[in-house]
Amino acid sequence: MEQSLSYFIMAWTDPYLIFLTAAGTFAGIYVGVIPGLSVTMAVSILISFTFTWDVNEALAVMAGVFLGGVYGGSRTAIMINIPGAPAAIAAGFDGYPLAKLGLAGMAIGVSTTVSFFGALFGIAILAAAAPIVSEFALMFAPRDYLLLAILGIILIGALSGESLAKGIFCGVLGVLIGTVGLDPISAQPRLTFGSMALMGGIHYVAAMIGFFGISEVLVQTLDLKKKIIKQKVDKILPSWSVILKHLPLSLRCSAIGTIIGALPGAGGDIAALMAYGHAVRSVKKPTRPFGEGAVEGLVAPEAACSSAVGGAYIPMMTLGIPGDAVTAVLIGALYIHGLKPGPMLMIETPHLFWFTVGNLVMASVFLLIFGLTGIRAFAKMVEMPPALLMPIIVILSVVGTYSIQNSLTDVYWMLAFGIFGYFLKTYGFQIGPIILGVILGPIMDISFRRAIITVRGDLGDFFLDLLVNPISLVLTAATVGLLIGQTPVWKRYAAGRRAKKEAAAG
Repeated sequence: MEQSLSYFIMAWTDPYLIFLTAAGTFAGIYVGVIPGLSVTMAVSILISFTFTWDVNEALAVMAGVFLGGVYGGSRTAIMINIPGAPAAIAAGFDGYPLAKLGLAGMAIGVSTTVSFFGALFGIAILAAAAPIVSEFALMFAPRDYLLLAILGIILIGALSGESLAKGIFCGVLGVLIGTVGLDPISAQPRLTFGSMALMGGIHYVAAMIGFFGISEVLVQTLDLKKKIIKQKVDKILPSWSVILKHLPLSLRCSAIGTIIGALPGAGGDIAALMAYGHAVRSVKKPTRPFGEGAVEGLVAPEAACSSAVGGAYIPMMTLGIPGDAVTAVLIGALYIHGLKPGPMLMIETPHLFWFTVGNLVMASVFLLIFGLTGIRAFAKMVEMPPALLMPIIVILSVVGTYSIQNSLTDVYWMLAFGIFGYFLKTYGFQIGPIILGVILGPIMDISFRRAIITVRGDLGDFFLDLLVNPISLVLTAATVGLLIGQTPVWKRYAAGRRAKKEAAAG
């Protein structure tokens, strides 16, 4: 135990390592802010600079970029409704309405504080239960990932106002967009209509920037002379009463984020979605209606996506299996430095594991420090006149989209999705479910194909496994329960029960 503690403290005693962690976290936050510049891209670029570095130095800066980048995407989601990363999509559901109410400073303060506590929660689980959680994650079969994705699509109905049909329609539309391109197993073209440009599929970031950014620009241009809302940034750090009020929700959503993050290939975007859906179902009296500036709708996804970072490290460090795209890159970095991620890593080089834990804790501290600075400058973005802000958003959207693959085709798709998103918004459809569908679509696709292969194409065995396997049974029951819970009949029944309880209590 003393030896493990000494490895943990190592990350806090070397001034150069502290500097690298701080620099990585700062860079990650502001890389995450820019749509199109993903955390995975930033870490991938960093690897080329760390070939000759000491392994501790390389891991310190990359861990900082990872944690900072996951958090940074929420800033633009809150300010201008353009998520800097897929994990920040859910943060915009209530964060952007708060900014429109003049509470952008408070929203970022809550987001930063909750992300700090969520990150610490995930790191604590990483330190305390890494082998146990990773073994649980390995129990998930392909059919379970399919059910997890379907569960996310059903949750989309909870994020889409009063109309379940519109929410499901948008989710399915997103799934169709996400499956454009070559079949991942047979390499047969799907929904390409003979176009070579569609063979590689449609990048989700292009769809995200178009649906959120360009569509919002088109909506805003209809009212260029609207009154500018002054943002309240005098009190950024939330009070202890606010923190304690939302602490139970933060802890529950941090647990969701850690578990989802530990599932190979899941990541913070799915964790944020699941946490937001949990908040919608569990919080009976939110500060405001969800989707209209509920603080709980910001707390839940931010706690989950930050805690998912610690969760993603669990299978990487203990089994050599990436928890998400970034940890897949980190595994490559470990191999470059002569290490082999997996069970033997913790036996042969335990100092590396405990150094990583200490380094992540330090990165969380810097996340809190840097996250609570620069908010006044960011708040000025919302206070800018639309006639000046909208062209800037268009330029950033085009540059961010082009930077994904250096492709003008992505830019054309982004603009097309922006126009399409404008019409969807005009007729009351929600944009969030489309993007979540784009992200979940490939997961559903490959998981279903693998599940069918495991039962040799026998659908009877496939459905039998759903009822026999405990994990599959729980996920199936949760999916059916959520679907029933979103129907008008059940909502009327639940409303009647609440009315009776309130009458009896009164």
